[in-house]
Amino acid sequence: KSPIQILIGTIKSDPSKSIYFSSLMTLCGAALGPFLDSYHSLFGVLSYNTPLTFPIFGGVGEGPDLLTCVTTYWVPPLFGLAGFLIGWLYIWLDAMLQAKGNGTNNPQAQLHPPIPKVLLGISYFTFQYWLSGTLFANQVDRTSILVLMSALAAGGFYALDRTLSGFVTSAATAIGGPLIEAGLISTLSGTWAYHYNDTGETGFFPLWIIPVYFLGGPANGNLARAFWNALGDDRIKLAKDETLVPPKQKRFPCPECNGTRAVQCPNCDDGTYVTYGERVICNACRGKGRVICRTCFSKYGDDPNDIENIRRIMDKLPD
Repeated sequence: KSPIQILIGTIKSDPSKSIYFSSLMTLCGAALGPFLDSYHSLFGVLSYNTPLTFPIFGGVGEGPDLLTCVTTYWVPPLFGLAGFLIGWLYIWLDAMLQAKGNGTNNPQAQLHPPIPKVLLGISYFTFQYWLSGTLFANQVDRTSILVLMSALAAGGFYALDRTLSGFVTSAATAIGGPLIEAGLISTLSGTWAYHYNDTGETGFFPLWIIPVYFLGGPANGNLARAFWNALGDDRIKLAKDETLVPPKQKRFPCPECNGTRAVQCPNCDDGTYVTYGERVICNACRGKGRVICRTCFSKYGDDPNDIENIRRIMDKLPD
């Protein structure tokens, strides 16, 4: 399957899921984006010709600036589009690597991030955004901000992601985001326009904005994976989803399991066995009577040492 066919197959396998996923990622991006953008507006990193100012608590001009949001009217849809694109790029690359059997580059545990990890990633990204604005407002030099933002981005990616699809998406975001900004600054005029108050090394913005964009990958990516899994994890349905079954496996089904990925448990009779005169549940198969097929295990790119993922696969397989 080509990359485009895998993407189309992923969408067509469950259109409703794809629509819900797209809507959630777009809404989250549109909702969070203005607040992130506000850190840079409030701290003087950038200025809009037509700013929109609204208080989070109290009235405008009351209380600390951190409780006031400053953005402009085209920021929510732009961040919504970013959430949509980053989310789908993660899901697409995850599916591609699974289909090609490159599971070692995308460990299964990373594809199922727990909710605390998702929230930590968003919070960490928000902190980086806030810190970059704070450092700029306190007149820290560009190089120091670039070094610190790069360290935060690298540490965040290592702690929150460490997958090939995540690195590709984050790198694409770090390159594409600034290029889009350069285009917007060059083309928008009048009430639509904005500019960075320090045009930096590029003539458009300082280079430290690049690692800020990079960390947006893991923050959005883990959220995307969590939404995708919560809406129904069809990644495991390898025997039914042609986009995720290894090509050789489709042409030549496994002689042991015939493509089902499960075989009879060798340690019991239909999930139980008799010991000391009592019939007990088999611990090897957890009473299922079947275990994962080892003959074709490597063809799916799964980690043989990831016991939790093996159990997850078995739980998803039909009886």
